[in-house]
Amino acid sequence: MVRDQIDRIGVVGAGTMGSGIAQVAATGGYDVRMRDVEEEFVESGFESIRESLERLENRDDLEEDPETIRGRIEGTTDLEAFADCDLVVEAVLEDLDVKREVFADLERVCDDDVPLATNTSTLSITSIAADLEHPERVIGLHFMNPVPIMEGVEVVVGEKTSDEATDLAHRIAEDLEKTTWEADDKPGFVTNRILMPWINEGIRAFDEGVAAKGDIDRGMELGTNVPMGPLRLADHIGLDVCLHASETLHEELGDRYQPAYLLKRKVEAGDLGKKTGKGFYEYEDE
Repeated sequence: MVRDQIDRIGVVGAGTMGSGIAQVAATGGYDVRMRDVEEEFVESGFESIRESLERLENRDDLEEDPETIRGRIEGTTDLEAFADCDLVVEAVLEDLDVKREVFADLERVCDDDVPLATNTSTLSITSIAADLEHPERVIGLHFMNPVPIMEGVEVVVGEKTSDEATDLAHRIAEDLEKTTWEADDKPGFVTNRILMPWINEGIRAFDEGVAAKGDIDRGMELGTNVPMGPLRLADHIGLDVCLHASETLHEELGDRYQPAYLLKRKVEAGDLGKKTGKGFYEYEDE
C-alpha cells in the first residue's frame, strides 16, 4: 500500500531537473523539501527557480506571486529531512549505482507507505528498486526538460510497481497540470527510445554533409511539425546527456543505438551545448 494523501513532496537533487520539479510542485500548492549534497548546489537550485519564476511572471503564466511559490520550498543537505514527506522524487545523476544508494537511504528514512519516484530517463525502474524491501512503491516519474514549461510526464511501471503507486503517479502529475503517458520498464521507455536515435541521425546527417545544420533543423521543424530540430534540441538537452543516454541504449539494445561519432567528439571537446555556450550552435550568455 502507498499513502493516498500527499501534502509534502521531497526532491532529491537540486540540479536542472530537481529544481524544476521542486518549482512545479510548489506552484501546484505542495510543500517541498529540495535536497542536495552541498549547500552551494542547493543555493544554485534556488537561483534557477528564481530565474524561472521571474520569466514565467513576465509572461503572465503564474497565478501566484513568485515569493509565495518560493516560500513553499525548503532547502536542505540532510536526507533525514525527508522523514515526514508523503512522496519523494529522486533527480540525481543518471547512474544506476548512485540511484540505488539514494533509494536505499530513502527506504531507511521514509515510512513504508511513502511512494518513491525516480526521474530517470533511461535506467530500469526494476533495477533501481531491486535491492529494496518494498520495490512495489517505486515508480518512474520522468519529467521533461525544462520542467516548468514542458507539459508531458512519462510514468514508467517497474516489474514490482503496484497499481496504487502507478495511479498515484498519474494523479500527482495531473495535479501539477501535466499530461501523462505510461510506459513499461523497457530501455529508454517511450521518449528516449525514439528521441535519441532521431537526434543521432540528425548529427550523422550533418557530419556526412547531407545539409547544413540550420537546414537540417529547419527541414525537420517545417517538414515534420516538431518545435525544434535535432541539432538545436541536442544543444538544449546537453550533448553530454545525449551521449550518456545513447550509450545506455546502445548497451541495452545494440548497434542501432550507437552514438554518432560527432556527438562523442563534441563532448570530448567540452562543447556540450547551450549550458557551455557552444555545441552545434553558439549561445550568448543569458
